[in-house]
Amino acid sequence: MADAVRALEESYRDLADGVGICRPRIDLSLPVDDTRVYRWGTMEGSSARSGYVAIRMKSDVLRETGPPGLRTQEKYCVRPGRFCGLVLLLDARTGEPVALLNDGLLQHLRVGADSAIGVRFGARADARVLGLLGSGGMARSHVEAFLAVRPLERVQVYSPTRRHRERFAAEMRERHGLEVVAVDEPEQAQHGADIVAGCTDTVGDVVFGHHLRPGTHVTCVGGRPDARARDRFDVWLRLGSASAPASAPGWATEDEYVTYRARPDAPVWRHHHDRGGHRPPQHARLVRLDAALAGHDRARDDEEQVTFSERGNIQGAQFHAVAAVVYERAKERGLGHEIPRDWLLQDIRE
Repeated sequence: MADAVRALEESYRDLADGVGICRPRIDLSLPVDDTRVYRWGTMEGSSARSGYVAIRMKSDVLRETGPPGLRTQEKYCVRPGRFCGLVLLLDARTGEPVALLNDGLLQHLRVGADSAIGVRFGARADARVLGLLGSGGMARSHVEAFLAVRPLERVQVYSPTRRHRERFAAEMRERHGLEVVAVDEPEQAQHGADIVAGCTDTVGDVVFGHHLRPGTHVTCVGGRPDARARDRFDVWLRLGSASAPASAPGWATEDEYVTYRARPDAPVWRHHHDRGGHRPPQHARLVRLDAALAGHDRARDDEEQVTFSERGNIQGAQFHAVAAVVYERAKERGLGHEIPRDWLLQDIRE
């Protein structure tokens, strides 16, 4: 995890310096039936310093289930419990494809590392208590990532299924030697927390402003902060924005997702919420990570501010950085299955 945090910070510096480039995530969405949609999502990025290029590809069938306020998004490929996400890594110095990686572990690593960078710059230096909303794989990676930047002592975790949150608490106690408490209500997870992290597959609000105390840092990679939480954010830390195309600078966007829909009038879209882009409230002071990295701005001016961090739309810049670390380590250790280069090359000019 420490390597992932370091790789992302380097990638973000490359973006700020104009050495790195990436585009926002682009989704193609098609109706499957009255309740399900298919989504093909891609994001890509590169750095002239590292010499690697990567594209991450996701193939998901999606369905939203549950009552308002508790609605979740289910996804699968082929059948429930199976998923298809791939990262193709290429060497920009030769053009050669060098690795094809499943994205599951990389996804958890890069999202956790991303949130940890937000904590490094936005949380109080004495932050010790984490309020965690969610108990799945993403929650596990966040505990590990936050420990890389803050000496946590206590974790308060809530998820709707008691068995899941209690199992998570026991696992984190054993793995990290922390005090980890499974709580029965989401507000109990936030009570007294210095850092609050939403790590769920909930579609709606998961972080509630009336439970946030002064000095809290918030990050939310599943669900969203409610309106009162947004009203309480004093500082909004954005980790980066995708590069603008040199040939069409007007295409620049700060939206996290760019979505194309087939049959946009199909009834199924009424059952699927647009995720849209994060927009800071007008009263919050917007801080960009490149300014913080350069020492030109700070994400926290005092101990009472409530801060929030979000990645922006630079997912493409994350995957080439983390995939390159994995590829180089795998080569060193002789791991993986080698595919003959000739399978991927041809002698017909495109």
